[in-house]
Amino acid sequence: MFVSWVIVITMLSLFSFSDMDLDTGNLNIPYADKITHFIFYMVFGFVGCLSFRERTKGGLGLGKTTKIVVGLAIVYGMIIEVLQYAVTTDRMAEIGDFLANALGAFAGIGLIMWVFSKKNPLKWKF
Repeated sequence: MFVSWVIVITMLSLFSFSDMDLDTGNLNIPYADKITHFIFYMVFGFVGCLSFRERTKGGLGLGKTTKIVVGLAIVYGMIIEVLQYAVTTDRMAEIGDFLANALGAFAGIGLIMWVFSKKNPLKWKF
């Protein structure tokens, strides 16, 4: 699932929407682009940690896993911004997008740490 998420983010990041007639209507949300970046990378950090822990069967501690995933998310965000600048003609690299990506990744990691903390463990009831 995690790899699928990364592929979707990559394709959407490099796809040109300029030829499409996307009617935005009357809805105007300030900083919607940055909010979207933040949410994507928050999910990236959260799902990435869960996937990494599952793949390693819990062999790495949660702290080490979160450091690896947040590092991967930040590097991936930088690569995508550079590719948008170098490969596409109508997309551009923005430092604001990179910052939203990084903050989102840290928020996802923070959410993982909160959900699985020993002090306030999340209890699943079915």
